[in-house]
Amino acid sequence: MLPELLQGIDAGGFLIIQDSASYSGRHLLKSFINSALDREEAVHVLGFEVSEEELKDGLKGSPIQRLHFHNAYSDPLGWTDHPAFTVHQFCLEELTRLVKQTSHLKPATLVIDSLSWILRHLGPPDVCKTLQQLKKGGAVRAIIGLLHADMHQRGTVGSVCHLATSVITVVPVVKGDKAVAKITKRSKSGKVIQDEQIFSIKDDFTVMVQGKPSQLGPKTADPKEQETDPTANLTFNLRLSDTEREAKEKLALPFVFSKEKKTALLHSGPGSGRILYEPDANDDYDQEDPDDDLDV
Repeated sequence: MLPELLQGIDAGGFLIIQDSASYSGRHLLKSFINSALDREEAVHVLGFEVSEEELKDGLKGSPIQRLHFHNAYSDPLGWTDHPAFTVHQFCLEELTRLVKQTSHLKPATLVIDSLSWILRHLGPPDVCKTLQQLKKGGAVRAIIGLLHADMHQRGTVGSVCHLATSVITVVPVVKGDKAVAKITKRSKSGKVIQDEQIFSIKDDFTVMVQGKPSQLGPKTADPKEQETDPTANLTFNLRLSDTEREAKEKLALPFVFSKEKKTALLHSGPGSGRILYEPDANDDYDQEDPDDDLDV
């Protein structure tokens, strides 16, 4: 599935590359940029986290003239008098103006590096609204965004990923420079397809798929999916030994009736079930009915 996504994203598509501190997804992001340039598409990059030189490093063999870098790295918050692009310009009108400044007639691919930087300074509702407007078409054909999932709450990540047509979560393997791509793709009909593939990236940003995790050894565990033991690091032991478990099973609880006791209670003998009461001299007994005033 990963090679299919690299071959092109459908019009109106929105791809999110989701990474974490354990594995960066920027190399995979540059692989998608490289593939789009090879297809003679115009690519506009909103660069918040790396400079233009760092982003273009390794892409020199590609048709670099169709790569347009909008510098939000040097002054992302607009502290100087003439910033190139700021986070507050992340709206439909400003992005459409930026894309249409170029001479390319075809709709362009918009790359956001990264969505996390924008979400740190703009509210998730505003970011989702702009992304939804961009998905409807116009100057932008498709969107590719990098998202650092461990920087945000799950609700924020879920809201943004809900807008995406495809989500690639990259997780490192135990050894080597390989990684696992956990892919979720939603078709226009609403069908959801999921897959996992092990891949590596060459120096020219060519992606090499090397099979599924089940084919190359034990499945790689996502740090978020690893269950923690709630009984770890306790000063007392919550587990029972075999002797303690056997003693627990033999213990007769006071309110649990045995079979013999149930039989005796349900099938009582003659004379049972009677209440014998002998009045006491000190009993306060009133012959009158205490509730006679309630009679109608």
